[in-house]
Amino acid sequence: MADVAVSSSVNVKRAVLAEFWYYFRENTGAVIGLWFFVLLVLVAIGADIVAPHEPNLQYRDSLLVPPVWQEGGQWRFLLGTDAVGRDVLSRLIHGSRFSLFIGCVVVSIALSGGILLGLIAGYFRGFVDTFIMRVMDVILSFPSLLLALVLVAVLGPGLVNAMNAIGIVLLPHFVRLTRASVMAEREKEYVVAARVAGAGRLRLMFMTILPNCLAPLIVQATLAFSTAILDVAALGFLGQGAQPPTPEWGTLLAEAREFMLRAWWVVTFPGLAILTTVLAINLIGDGLRDALDPKLKRS
Repeated sequence: MADVAVSSSVNVKRAVLAEFWYYFRENTGAVIGLWFFVLLVLVAIGADIVAPHEPNLQYRDSLLVPPVWQEGGQWRFLLGTDAVGRDVLSRLIHGSRFSLFIGCVVVSIALSGGILLGLIAGYFRGFVDTFIMRVMDVILSFPSLLLALVLVAVLGPGLVNAMNAIGIVLLPHFVRLTRASVMAEREKEYVVAARVAGAGRLRLMFMTILPNCLAPLIVQATLAFSTAILDVAALGFLGQGAQPPTPEWGTLLAEAREFMLRAWWVVTFPGLAILTTVLAINLIGDGLRDALDPKLKRS
């Protein structure tokens, strides 16, 4: 009987995954974004192997060399070099590591804090709910980038502080979403049955209610991932994020500002890297929404 139950559970999981993939792959843009993101992850993991040069190695005899297809370009620098002779392609490849790391850390901060506060607010209601939501309203009342700049100014410039600041800025979105989902689920029959059966508050919150609130949170986390990359790149561009010579994409843009007119490649390629990565992640988010939202599924 145990073997039959395990086999049945495996078959159910396979059916759920098959249904998810069926609806996800119907969104062509989401599939393209997924493959691009997988490629980006592989490049980031193998950056030391894929990158043709060390990211901070300076070739003082090759300053502002243009891309290989432009007159004066060199094959050893496919996308050219920057003002101090560093290979642009190598710095972009190593910068992908920072972008993925930034997205993961910021989403982890915002998601974990948002779920905890949202569960407490939505389950207990009353004064606790009012206090938490008013604090979230105060955070939302500030422009996100301005609030992040203020927090970084207080904490000090640097990549770690920039990630913490962006995580705090994104926190209210997860709190409000979790709270709304918990309020919709807490009075349903399966929750009442678990409460009558003697389940404690923590078990009801984390084991009974939370799993049924994850679908919108997954979609929001995907969108927050791209927002984190954009905001930290903006802080880096303003000199408040990662500090030189860290090859973070926003920092690359900041270093290249004075060369925009005479060396277009040092600005264009980091900007394209940010654009394509954020676009791919947003497309994945659209696909996840289509696959996880039962209202969007066709029978």
